[in-house]
Amino acid sequence: MGIKVLVVSLLLTSIVFSFLYFIPTRLTIPIHSWKPIINLTKSNMSITKPYPVTFSYLISASKGDSLKLKRMLYALYHPGNYYLIHMDYEATEAEHRDIAEFVGGNPVFGEVGNVWIVGKPNLVTYRGPTMLATTIHALALLLRTCRWDWFINLSASDYPLITQDDLIHAFSDLPRDLNFIQHSSHLGWKLNKRGKPITIDPALYSLNKSELWWVIKQRALPTAFKLYTGSAWTMISRSFAEYCVVGWDNLPRTLLLYYTNFVSSPEGYFQTVICNSEDYKNTTINHDLHYISWDTPPKQHPRSLGLRDFKRMVQSNRPFARKFKQNAPVLKKIDQQLLKRRRGEFAYGGWCSGKEKTQRSCSGLQSENYGVLRPGPGSRRLKSLLTKLLSTRNHQKQQCR
Repeated sequence: MGIKVLVVSLLLTSIVFSFLYFIPTRLTIPIHSWKPIINLTKSNMSITKPYPVTFSYLISASKGDSLKLKRMLYALYHPGNYYLIHMDYEATEAEHRDIAEFVGGNPVFGEVGNVWIVGKPNLVTYRGPTMLATTIHALALLLRTCRWDWFINLSASDYPLITQDDLIHAFSDLPRDLNFIQHSSHLGWKLNKRGKPITIDPALYSLNKSELWWVIKQRALPTAFKLYTGSAWTMISRSFAEYCVVGWDNLPRTLLLYYTNFVSSPEGYFQTVICNSEDYKNTTINHDLHYISWDTPPKQHPRSLGLRDFKRMVQSNRPFARKFKQNAPVLKKIDQQLLKRRRGEFAYGGWCSGKEKTQRSCSGLQSENYGVLRPGPGSRRLKSLLTKLLSTRNHQKQQCR
């Protein structure tokens, strides 16, 4: 019985993932008009000033995340970047409508046109491959519609520790082929708990959410490729994203099918693809750019961050942290001291800075400042981390080991 179920599941998932690359998810904005437009009203501002680097974001949210998602968008937004929001199928209709009204009603989002919502969301199962499917689908959409240098996946429980001006400035001199993917081939207990079990995610074919199904019979570890594991949170280059989506050799597709029946596939797919690729394995930086405080062994779940973690977060020099509870007091401290952000306003940046007496205000786009960067201490902290990660001693020593 277990073998029959496995064969049927593999056939179903093969069909699902084969269509993943060719059928775009419906967006709240039609795909043909899905491109950023800066509506500058001044005649001498008709030619926009480019930013040195550009990031695209996938922000994933679920039921009960709408308030966290709104706050995060304010903290993370920048007119030079692109933002795709996926609120999964489990969220209520009211929550989907609330986020759509929030995005559609914000004058800056409307003026720039770089924030989009997936209009036909996926059902996402914890530890299942549906999260990976959503990420790859987002990559395919973003590759088709806009130009960017790096892709970053975040959840509504993440939060930035630096401004986007800081992030853009710190990455402006880096090679564009670098991929920040935390990885290791030392799977330890995961070999038996994740490498050998076979699971089926009902969310691949059903709209009724349920837990993963576990097949009784286990499988041997692969010999055609080497397994790697790591963080589900990554920053990947446009080139590597194209490789994963288009796949000019068969490795990405083969591994996609393999990880369809793998526990917590987002923690292994990109790691295994890049470290088994001769073209990309030397582009890896073994870091996920997140500050995370894990639980006691086996360290599977991050604990919620609070005020006592603030100093360590800043000293880590990392641009993002997770996870945070809704309206945690530490978020207000991050807003005030790191992002220079007031409630209902954006994080500080050159694009939205007002006159001198309102220097801390960032409520709307100043068209004459589009293209202006005003990095602060966060840029210096991140540059310090990047310098350390890119040093010859650390960089080569930690690549795909």
